[in-house]
Amino acid sequence: MEKNIEFDGGIERVVLVGLINQEQSEQQVDEYLDELAFLTETAGAIEVKRFTQKLEFPNPRTFVGTGKLDEISQYIKENEIQTVIFDDELNASQLRNIEKELDCKVLDRTNLILHIFAKRAKTAHAKTQVELAQYQYLLPRLTRMWTHLERQKGGIGLRGPGETEIETDRRIIRDKIAKLKEDLKKIDKQKATQRKSRGKMIRVALVGYTNVGKSTLMNLLSNSDVFAENKLFATLDTTVRKVVVGNLPFLLTDTVGFIRKLPHDLVESFKSTLDEVRESDILLHVVDISHSNFEDQIEVVNKTLQELGVAGKPMYLIFNKIDAYTFLKKDDDDLTLVTKENYSLEDLKNIWIARNSKSFFISAKQKMNIEDLRERLYEYIKEIHVTRFPYNDFLY
Repeated sequence: MEKNIEFDGGIERVVLVGLINQEQSEQQVDEYLDELAFLTETAGAIEVKRFTQKLEFPNPRTFVGTGKLDEISQYIKENEIQTVIFDDELNASQLRNIEKELDCKVLDRTNLILHIFAKRAKTAHAKTQVELAQYQYLLPRLTRMWTHLERQKGGIGLRGPGETEIETDRRIIRDKIAKLKEDLKKIDKQKATQRKSRGKMIRVALVGYTNVGKSTLMNLLSNSDVFAENKLFATLDTTVRKVVVGNLPFLLTDTVGFIRKLPHDLVESFKSTLDEVRESDILLHVVDISHSNFEDQIEVVNKTLQELGVAGKPMYLIFNKIDAYTFLKKDDDDLTLVTKENYSLEDLKNIWIARNSKSFFISAKQKMNIEDLRERLYEYIKEIHVTRFPYNDFLY
């Protein structure tokens, strides 16, 4: 298990800030801040308090209003808060102004996610992709960021590609970005060669929101030991395993999870990692049905897949974690309308199977309904196999 990040002898204490506006309702902001708190925990810090404000548009100078900023400032001084994290991306001017007012470390959601990716990256490919995204994020914020780093020591958001004074030169940063892009091209060519060497084998890719159990399902189907943990972005590097279902071999790929407001630079730098998804024959979209907003997560994944140009591929919904699903049971004499909070698991099965007959309900952790999934997966792979290898009828 990862150690928590230490700050002056203790775990870093942070305050979270979200904005309610015409694009984000109060309920949505609460959900986003829950996710930001999970990101904060994954980074090794702890949420102490959260602040929200209703504004039609973000304040161009300080994101939130001056009154709310004063309230946050007073709280962090009275409670020894080291860091304030905003749920939306801040521009260089906003970061500089907020930091001046609060006199503490200020991060946005993008910086936090980049920090987590930097901690999680293990291979040369992942490290290069994350470093590229970090520099691209840093370039327009260069002046503020480096003076900030000179003053602060340790903690989340500061795991950068380098922290020396000479890095403030924009030309050097641009040169680094250019070099990283060249490095990625070389790695991508190697990856493309590896994919070609696999021949015409059928490819199945696991996709989904982060922390929905893709790696656990990967381990179950392939009898492998891919790293799986109840934290966001446990998997960054694409993992490919050869799997045999019945008598049919295929390649199963585990990919990085998606998330709301995923930084654009990170999406761009990780597109090569997701080439495995683009070249797959079948997508298994894994969903955490126990999550209260799993439908929103499905939408986020579908939009990301559209951005990657793979939305038209055959896709099957795998509703995972049925063992953890709970609902509010209505009394027989309760005449109020049934809401999704009152749906039983059987209700959801009927709803989603009616929408999409290619839906499965499993628990990878408890190994529930896995054999049914294997059998159905065999049939889908067989459909492709008979067209790709028409002379292998004896296999069936």
